[in-house]
Amino acid sequence: MPILRYFVFVGGALLALLLGIDLVLPGSAGTQSVASSGDFPPIRIHSDHRLPDRVVLDTSQPTIIPPVTKTAAAVAPRPPGQAASPGQTASQALAQLVPTEPKAGAKKANAKPQPRRRFARTRWAPPPPWDGPMVLAQQPHSGFFSMTW
Repeated sequence: MPILRYFVFVGGALLALLLGIDLVLPGSAGTQSVASSGDFPPIRIHSDHRLPDRVVLDTSQPTIIPPVTKTAAAVAPRPPGQAASPGQTASQALAQLVPTEPKAGAKKANAKPQPRRRFARTRWAPPPPWDGPMVLAQQPHSGFFSMTW
């Protein structure tokens, strides 16, 4: 492959040039100044920001369990004039209830009936003309991207 050969030759030439220049030229002045840095005092930074006090959790003490409080069960109020006997079941008590009177303005005599709602019908669609999964044609590759990986 020509592009791989190009990178090998050009990269090798640049590396050889870099190593040759490093041998010929003397060392830079920047490396000498870093070695003699013993003259300066160490930098100490102080801040006014203080951390919160340490939280100490004492796990040797037993956990405190709150006392159990008893709550009274709520009793539904009975309608006036009806007393339930002690041996009566819930279905018998409901059977003895008298329906209440409807409210005066709840239903009007002249009220129009609401129109009946219509629902859309579902339409039947014919099956697709192919039997299996759809197969699509692949476009041909061209140029540099013609290689298959």
